[in-house]
Amino acid sequence: MSKKSKPHPAQSSSSSRWPFGVAGVIAIAAITAVIFFWQEKPAQSQAAAPGGLRKLPKGFEETKPNTGKPPGAAPAGMVWIPGGEFSMGSDDPTTSMCGGKDSMPDARPIHRVYVDGFWMDITEVTNAQFEAFVKATGYVTIAEIAPKAEDFPGAPPENLVAGSVSFAPPNTPVPLNNHLQWWTYLKGANWRHPEGTGSDLKGRENYPVIHIAHADAAAYAKWAGKRLPTEAEWEFASRGGLSGQLYAWGDDLKPGGKWPANIFEGKFPYHDTGEDGFKGLAPVKQYAPNGYGLYDIGGNVWEWVSDWYRPDTYERDAAKGLVRNPQGPAEAESFDPSEPGIKKRVHKGGSFLCTEQYCTRYMVGTRGKGEPDTGTNHVGFRCVQVAK
Repeated sequence: MSKKSKPHPAQSSSSSRWPFGVAGVIAIAAITAVIFFWQEKPAQSQAAAPGGLRKLPKGFEETKPNTGKPPGAAPAGMVWIPGGEFSMGSDDPTTSMCGGKDSMPDARPIHRVYVDGFWMDITEVTNAQFEAFVKATGYVTIAEIAPKAEDFPGAPPENLVAGSVSFAPPNTPVPLNNHLQWWTYLKGANWRHPEGTGSDLKGRENYPVIHIAHADAAAYAKWAGKRLPTEAEWEFASRGGLSGQLYAWGDDLKPGGKWPANIFEGKFPYHDTGEDGFKGLAPVKQYAPNGYGLYDIGGNVWEWVSDWYRPDTYERDAAKGLVRNPQGPAEAESFDPSEPGIKKRVHKGGSFLCTEQYCTRYMVGTRGKGEPDTGTNHVGFRCVQVAK
């Protein structure tokens, strides 16, 4: 479906719990997925079977990382991810404590995948890093460009202004069946003005850059001599060498009684208590890294990956046996049953809005999705670089 065939957000309605796309970037009707997070901390919290060996959940096999030393010194701000063979995907989270109400069939079946080794950014790309890119290239992000009238027939002219989708919590409890109750199109919002006109980056230099569309992330990665990770690379790295754990740091949601990541505590969506130390977005590196030294691999902001989205990608890959370095479906094959005809890219890792009260796609192996030309204030990215 082309932009021209999409109704303007102000004219349309949808019961989908998943975000919409650039059309939604113009009013209230579009976002990426609200929700999900997983975290990171090695396996000390995982239960062990008799004899000291951890019993893996059904469907999972041990991760088999490649051996050998990294190929040279690490590029600045990156860490070596050895790659190897692992079990990709997630069990039905509704059967787990704090698993939420979404069974997430698009994250099954669990299947074996192999990825080559690669370097990966230890944090999400920050405002300071993105600013260096813009100063060097003059790049203008999608959120900074006013939508064109021909792309949104019938849209009121006053709505065709540059901006981005932002979380806007209500003041009181609301039913959780309509995400438009806590999202809004914020005029003037972009990476330079994360909270709209009048806000700036002072004191936010070390925060993840937000309001970034997929093309913006890919442009930064190319300038930096890197690329966006595939979904399989991202998931291998997020597991930190573990297998079958519920979260990127183990099986305990709150190990040692402490929150291991920036998520949503309290009553979603109207009251975040900030028990993890932050209400809303947090600077990078505020929590312990995972087993591979990656910070904020769960929570804080969703992260774009290179793969196009289909709900049956894992089924298609599982039918092939061991899949090596999967790239995801072709663009022409991208499909989201909640919005047929609108192509989407995969998100991974969840955000500061993650909570079991709404949707728990923060669990390891789960997936998010978003229209490539839509950014929000809870989506960012990190990059990878192949060994030379």
